[in-house]
Amino acid sequence: MTVTEDQLDATFTALADPTRRAMVARLARADATVNELAEPFDLSLPAISKHLKVLERCGLISRTRQAQFRPCHLEREALDSALGWIEQNRRIWTERFDRLEEHLHRLQHPTAQETPAQEKE
Repeated sequence: MTVTEDQLDATFTALADPTRRAMVARLARADATVNELAEPFDLSLPAISKHLKVLERCGLISRTRQAQFRPCHLEREALDSALGWIEQNRRIWTERFDRLEEHLHRLQHPTAQETPAQEKE
């Protein structure tokens, strides 16, 4: 699945809200109805519904219909895409910090043949 920048922006925007993150965490355990998702929050059902619409628009959840219930389901692919972006950038920054650490170590502990003045050349 190719993730566009807009999808990634929408996913991280949705996850920036603690209520929506809690809903995603709840749905990671099992599907849930809107009422079940609303239980831990002191929010109105319309407010809960707005949070769910944000999660649905960015593809983090989907809703189905079973009789009078509309259970919500976590779409793990959207989370995997966000995780992939984070992991890719974590790897890049880890490599950069490792090189910086090596460079600082060489500056602090120059070998007999390599002094800080020689290293600048």
